[in-house]
Amino acid sequence: MANTVEKYFDLVDQNQQKFIETLREVVAIPSVSGDATKRGEVVRMGEWLQERWEALGAQCKRVDPGKQDLHGEILDLPPVILGQYGNDPSKKTVLVYGHYDVQPALLEDGWETDPFTLVEKEDGRLVGRGSTDDKGPVLGWLLCAETHKQAGLEFPVNLKFCFEGMEESGSEGLDAIIVDEADKWFKGTGVVCISDNYWLGTQKPCLTHGLRGVSYFHLEVEGPGADLHSGVFGGTVHEPMVDLVHLLSRLVDTNGRIQVPGIYDQVMAVTDEEESTYEGLEFSHKALATDLKHDVIIHDDERATLKHRWRYPTLSIHGVEGAFYASGDKTVIPARVRGKFSLRTVPNMEPAKVAELVTKYVESEFAKLGSKNRMRVIETHGGRWWYSSPNHPNFVAAARATERVYGVKPDLTREGGSIPVTLTFEENLKVNVLLLPMGAADDGAHSINEKIDKRNYIQGIKLLGAYLHEIAETDLN
Repeated sequence: MANTVEKYFDLVDQNQQKFIETLREVVAIPSVSGDATKRGEVVRMGEWLQERWEALGAQCKRVDPGKQDLHGEILDLPPVILGQYGNDPSKKTVLVYGHYDVQPALLEDGWETDPFTLVEKEDGRLVGRGSTDDKGPVLGWLLCAETHKQAGLEFPVNLKFCFEGMEESGSEGLDAIIVDEADKWFKGTGVVCISDNYWLGTQKPCLTHGLRGVSYFHLEVEGPGADLHSGVFGGTVHEPMVDLVHLLSRLVDTNGRIQVPGIYDQVMAVTDEEESTYEGLEFSHKALATDLKHDVIIHDDERATLKHRWRYPTLSIHGVEGAFYASGDKTVIPARVRGKFSLRTVPNMEPAKVAELVTKYVESEFAKLGSKNRMRVIETHGGRWWYSSPNHPNFVAAARATERVYGVKPDLTREGGSIPVTLTFEENLKVNVLLLPMGAADDGAHSINEKIDKRNYIQGIKLLGAYLHEIAETDLN
C-alpha cells in the first residue's frame, strides 16, 4: 500500500493547479438552492457531477425527490445523484455523502470579489462561494478517483456516493430517498464518510464523532382580538408581550444553565474515553475571544467551554414574532406574540421527553402569572443527536490516514450543531458514520469571502485517498 499511496500523493502535488481550475469551474455555477431563479443552476451543477463521474466509468442514478413550494412558487427539487465506482466483491464498499448546492452570495453583501469567481489570494486562500461548503470536498472524491485512474493505480475500494442539491435548504426529500434505497442502491455499504464540517482550529486536522440534536419551540401568547393603544389600555389589560418576556426569562439563566426541571437527568455521564479526547486540542479562549470580537465567554476553563459546546444541552432564545421591531417608536400593545427558542440535545436525551418537560414547565410558569391571556407551546422540530466512538475501526483508519498526510494525530472533536443526514444514514444503513473535514475553522462557510486554503484543499484530496486505502486494509468488524 505504501508505494501506491506515495505515488498518488506525488500525482496530487503535480496536479495542484489543475485541481484549483476544476474548483474554479464549479464555483462559477451559482447553485443557490434557496433562490428560485437559480434552480436551473442547481440542476446544472448536479448534472456536471453526474457527467464527470460517468466519464470516469461510474454507474450513476439520478433520483428526483419531487416538488417544492418555495415562497408560493412550485419548483422541481434538484436531483439526488447516486453513484457507484467499482463493484469488486473482494473489496470493501464505502459510501460518501456531500452536497452541491450553496448559500446565497452577492458582491454587495461585502465580498472582496465576485463570489462566484474563485480567486487565489497571495496567502493561499481560495475565495469563492461553495469553495469549502461543500464543493471542495465533493470534488475531492472525484479528483481522488480520477488521479488513481490517471496514474494506473488500482482504486482500493468500491465507492458509492450520494450527492444532493438541497442541503442548504433543509435537504428536502433526501431522507425518504435514503430510507427507500437502504436495501437497494446502498446495499453492501460497509461504512459511511461525510466531509461537510470543519477543523476545530486552523492548523490541526480533526475527526468528528458527535453532533448535538436540536428541538425547536414556539411559545405563543394571545390576548385581545387586535393590537391596542398603550395610552388607552396600558395597565388595564394583561399584555401578551409582558407574559412572553417573563416566560422566556424563566427558561435559561445568564450563565447558560437551563431552568427546566429534569432536563439534565437524561444527559450521559462523562466517560474516561470521552475525557481523554479533550487532551491537546487546538483550542484556546484567547483565539475564541478574538473570533467573537469581544470576550463574552461564560466559562473560565477551556475544557468546560468545549463540553458546553459539544456534550451538554443548551437553550438559546432566537426572537419574537408579532412584536414591533422597526426603527423609531410605536406605542402598540401587540395582541399576539410568538417567542422562538431552541434546545440543543445530547446523549441520551429523547426529543419526546424534552418536549414534555419543556411544555410542562412553561405551562406551570404561566399559571403562576394569573394572566387571562392564552398560551401554548408548539414544538416545530425535534432532531436527535448523533454520537460515535472514536475507537471504531472507521475512525482508526481515518486517524492513520490523517497522520500520514499531516504528520500529526488528529483532534477528536464533536460539534455543537446538527447534520441530520448523519443519523439518517446510520439508522437506515446500520453502519458506522465518520465525519472527515477538509476545511478549517476560519473558512467562513455561509459568510462573505468564504474560502478554503490551498493547503487544506490539496492535502484534503490526499487525505480522502489515504483514508480509502486505510479502509481497504482495515478489519471493520
